[in-house]
Amino acid sequence: MQDFTKQSMFEIYQTLQELLKTQNRVSFTVLNPDFLASSYAGEIVEIENKEFIYRSFNSYVDLALLLDCKILTPKYIDEKKVSITLEKINKGKSFHNEDSNEEKYGALSTFNQINKNEEPDFLINYIKCLENTKISSRKKVLNLGVNSAGEFEVIKQLCENFNDIEFVGVDYSSSAITLAKEKFKENSNVKFFAHDINKLEQLDLGKFDLIISIGTLQSSNMNFNETFMNIVQNYMEKNAAMIIGFPNCRWHDGQMIYGAKAKNYSFSEMSVLYKDAMFCKKYLQQKKFRVTLTGKNYIFLTATSIRK
Repeated sequence: MQDFTKQSMFEIYQTLQELLKTQNRVSFTVLNPDFLASSYAGEIVEIENKEFIYRSFNSYVDLALLLDCKILTPKYIDEKKVSITLEKINKGKSFHNEDSNEEKYGALSTFNQINKNEEPDFLINYIKCLENTKISSRKKVLNLGVNSAGEFEVIKQLCENFNDIEFVGVDYSSSAITLAKEKFKENSNVKFFAHDINKLEQLDLGKFDLIISIGTLQSSNMNFNETFMNIVQNYMEKNAAMIIGFPNCRWHDGQMIYGAKAKNYSFSEMSVLYKDAMFCKKYLQQKKFRVTLTGKNYIFLTATSIRK
């Protein structure tokens, strides 16, 4: 087992990088993160005439993800030291590797095993967006790319007046829509359509005062700019609001891994995400919306009308 109680992060990174080339699991000892409080990473601590370098547990969580590893529950050695084990993530276990078709996101897909609402980074940032749009005051809500309606489940828990709001969800996957309908079969105010968002006009939905779309408008079969402008121009009421979620993560082997990744890159590269987000922000500002960008693993664009 490696002893990293007094190594710099640079040394730890270099050592682990080499070990993980030939091993799927690596263990090492470090100063117990609970030994100190309110200290910053890198602080040198002298204990019984020996030097240790302090880091919080969050530092090792970040390190694990940057090395494409899971971090296992640390084991207590004594009050000064714990052992930490990193295990390589199997990138073969991912919906990203599946064929792009209607059921890539369907009821039996790997994607359907993901519950974003149980990831605090997604859930809490999404709740803040809903609160920013004053969700309880909205009358008609459209979700484009609703899948099995996880975003509506959060709203149902958040709003006491849920049954007074009209909800419409649209998704290309028929089996995902079937799941969504089953979840909300007791709610007559919630409707779902299995339909191509590129042909949204065929549904004759009317206009809405809140539109939500999480990780859908960036799909490869859509012209992002045209689709976005069409939605703003033809489906939003004058005083409407909007929440757009841009995925800034990947899903592998049960893990949400920070950083968007383009096809031709072996590392996280976020140019397209920033380009799309800034296009939306500038366009909405021109239309008299106040726009914010928040979040981490999902970048949330929240727009609220300031028209008079």
